[in-house]
Amino acid sequence: MAERYDDAVVGAGIVGMAHAYHLARRGRRVIVFERNRKAEGASIRNFGMIWPIGQPLGWVYQLALKSRGYWLTVLRESGLWHQTCGSIHLAYHEDEAQVIREFVEIAPKHGVECEYVDGKSLLDCADAIKPDGLIGGMWSPTELCVDPRDVVANLPAWLTKTYGVRFEFTTLVAGYDRPTVTTHHVSGKSSVEADRLWVCSGDDLLTLYPECFENSDLLRTKLHMMRSQPYGDDFKIGAHLAAGLTLQHYKSFAECPTLPELKERLAREMPLYNEYGIHVMASQNGRGEIAIGDSHEYNADVEIFNKSEIDTLILDYLNTFLNAPGLHIASRWHGIYMKHPTEPYFRADPADGATVVTGAGSTGMTLSFGIADRVVNDVLGDST
Repeated sequence: MAERYDDAVVGAGIVGMAHAYHLARRGRRVIVFERNRKAEGASIRNFGMIWPIGQPLGWVYQLALKSRGYWLTVLRESGLWHQTCGSIHLAYHEDEAQVIREFVEIAPKHGVECEYVDGKSLLDCADAIKPDGLIGGMWSPTELCVDPRDVVANLPAWLTKTYGVRFEFTTLVAGYDRPTVTTHHVSGKSSVEADRLWVCSGDDLLTLYPECFENSDLLRTKLHMMRSQPYGDDFKIGAHLAAGLTLQHYKSFAECPTLPELKERLAREMPLYNEYGIHVMASQNGRGEIAIGDSHEYNADVEIFNKSEIDTLILDYLNTFLNAPGLHIASRWHGIYMKHPTEPYFRADPADGATVVTGAGSTGMTLSFGIADRVVNDVLGDST
């Protein structure tokens, strides 16, 4: 007789584990299937930034704050490394400073905590910031830093110990006919029974319910990332750092009146950065390594070969605001994720008992626990 579960989750990336967490907190019996030895997709190929400040103002920003709260609970209870580091957006041109001032002015009515800081004050408290031409910046206290490698590697064991979630790695879910979950492993075909299936398989749109993606408008997105050598305790960048290019990338700044003028200048002066969707950020993990990125290529432009030109552009721009002594790149990689062009994530219910969740794009780490909470409550009813 097949083993019986309340829920089967496909994918042990952060979105899948967030669903397992919220389901298990309800007292449900949960099993998670992952086709690899551990998650190898977007969940492990990112900055490790929990980044509410970049989310669209309104309900999505509030969802990001809620997700941040769940993150803090999980990180503290599991003992995983994290830092409540906040973030600084730096302005080296007057139009960048103006957009930041406009955002700081409208932020309070949207429940966003941030402040404008002049250049001298920033330099007094952050040695990692380049001083030449610095006008000022925006400080936000809400951002967190995690190490994606630690989260992906260690969160499953904590979910098992704390909530009894079972994980089956190197196991592919091939189909679901409620309640039968058909799986494939190197040892052969098998099955379990589950009342519900939650498909959180990232950029894999072909294995399960491909028909639900046909008119979804999802974009396949590739990003370039790099990581520095580990620095000792004598060099810390502190907050996540970003600069002018990031102001045009995240939708949180969309309401700023002079943003179109900034975009026009950047397109004129830095066309290759726009062509490759580059905006540059830096984040330092608990090992002292600085994660650096990123770029955005979509659909037909996504290929297995990295363009060295993109890495060069990223590092050239990084050098305009980050003062990192002896920086050298210890590792390079690219990631692939699905992004919805207008919505913060994509959800479908393609079959009896089955729910598909993907398409959070570059905000997957930030929104994961909030998205999972929202979806689980929608499907099963509010647990409160």
